[in-house]
Amino acid sequence: MKSPILVISVLLIGIGVQAQDTTGKKVKITSSFKPVLKEAAKVNFNAAPPSTDTSRPRLQYNIPNQNLNFAFQPGTLRPLALQVDTGANWTNESYVKLGFGNLKTPFAQVGLSVGDGKTAGVNLYGKHTSSKGKIQYQDYSTTNVELNTFLKSGNIEWDARLGALQENTKKYGITALSSIPPKDSLDVKLQTWRGRISFHNINRTELGLSYAPELRIDAFSDGLSNSESNTYLNIPVQKELGKTFAVDVALTASLSRYKPEKKTEVNNNFFMISPSLLYRSQNINLQAGIRPSWNKSKSRLFPNITAEVASSDKRFSFQAGWVGYLRNSGFQYMAGINPWIWAPETVYNSSVDERYAGFKGSAGDHLSYSAKIGYNKITDQPLFTNDTSSTSGGRSFMVINEPELKVFNFGGELGYTIGETFSLISNIQFNQYKTKVAEKAWGLLPIEFRTALRLQVLKDLYVTTDMYTFNGPQYLRKDGSRGNLGSAMDLSAGLEFKVVKNIKLWAQFNNMLNKEYQRWNQYPVYGFNFLGGVVFSFAQSK
Repeated sequence: MKSPILVISVLLIGIGVQAQDTTGKKVKITSSFKPVLKEAAKVNFNAAPPSTDTSRPRLQYNIPNQNLNFAFQPGTLRPLALQVDTGANWTNESYVKLGFGNLKTPFAQVGLSVGDGKTAGVNLYGKHTSSKGKIQYQDYSTTNVELNTFLKSGNIEWDARLGALQENTKKYGITALSSIPPKDSLDVKLQTWRGRISFHNINRTELGLSYAPELRIDAFSDGLSNSESNTYLNIPVQKELGKTFAVDVALTASLSRYKPEKKTEVNNNFFMISPSLLYRSQNINLQAGIRPSWNKSKSRLFPNITAEVASSDKRFSFQAGWVGYLRNSGFQYMAGINPWIWAPETVYNSSVDERYAGFKGSAGDHLSYSAKIGYNKITDQPLFTNDTSSTSGGRSFMVINEPELKVFNFGGELGYTIGETFSLISNIQFNQYKTKVAEKAWGLLPIEFRTALRLQVLKDLYVTTDMYTFNGPQYLRKDGSRGNLGSAMDLSAGLEFKVVKNIKLWAQFNNMLNKEYQRWNQYPVYGFNFLGGVVFSFAQSK
């Protein structure tokens, strides 16, 4: 094996020796290959800008409707009550407002605030005004005092209120009497003591519960030994079931005791339970429930169904509902509508059944609109007619209980707002009544129209204008025939101007058209009147 290998090695060496050039000739080698180094990779510091995101974020808001779901309420215009508009809201400051008017009208208002406004606070509010009209005994005065406080403790916020309201007027609607009654027999003194306490959790509990119990107590009297005490208790509890469903339950109790002068007292109580299932998505809010109720010895099952469907951009929504509930229509409720009534012999709770459909929306950033059409049925609705007996002469009103009042209602609102510099809002209410026992819906307004303008002319100058128009109600004459008070329009204006840092001047002009119209038969309102004064504000440090 070693010999063949050795022989092959010798032959290869010999061939290599013979290949060497010993003549001295130069060999030229040509090649197209040129070796180069590979270019090193470099870091690029010029970052490309991110692509523009043109998608619009979809934010969900749950804002309760302020315009459509209103229950039918009769008009509560007080012919003698002087409504003074301050022009702008005072925020985070205490103030004293003083003034005087042409109808011997002193005006005083005070607002005091103590606390940090975040965890605890106490607010004291007081107001007094009075006027004396051109008609004999056309006097009016009102005094209102209220103390409000709140306190946050952990996840609970407490709220409490204590207040008193005193309204004095006279039954000056004297006609067709041979002699004027004694002055003390014309006095109307309505006094209300009220208190309220409530609490609610700020954030939902670990079990997804939210609650807000409320207790209200009112003590009302007319200065003639007729009195009424009203206690209202409401305990709503809501539990979330996932992100879209929730269960809502509310327990409601109204305990009322009416004591007429020298007559047997009347207990006017009712109770309600309102269980319902809620569904909330990005564009749909649904509530489906029932409301069992017990009114004295009678029980009834009310529906509690509402729906709201909004467009994808939240600028338009359709609303519909069928709801029912009980309302305390006692002595305090009646006197709040008509202060010149005789004390009723008995009182009732009204059953309200509402069916409605409507829409609301906005166009652009400033224009908003809403409309609603409804059909309501109210049992035990109080109506008011003049007492045309020889002793009263129509200056007092009798209360008539209508067992079934049907109301066709149309309401609409149109508003245009530019921040806090300009605001114009118009609202119309149209009601068509159908009674079962009474000949007409005595004392209830068929048409009401309101327009309110707020304008910031300069940095420290605010101007307000309000117009109120209504079609007068039906009333009953002494001979039994029907009468209509016709239409009326009341135009008022006010202004407020800052003189120095803590002092403002204000003025208010009422019934600028000087129309002595009547909201209630035989009771014309004040004509043109004005008042003005000064405001001293005491700004807080925070």
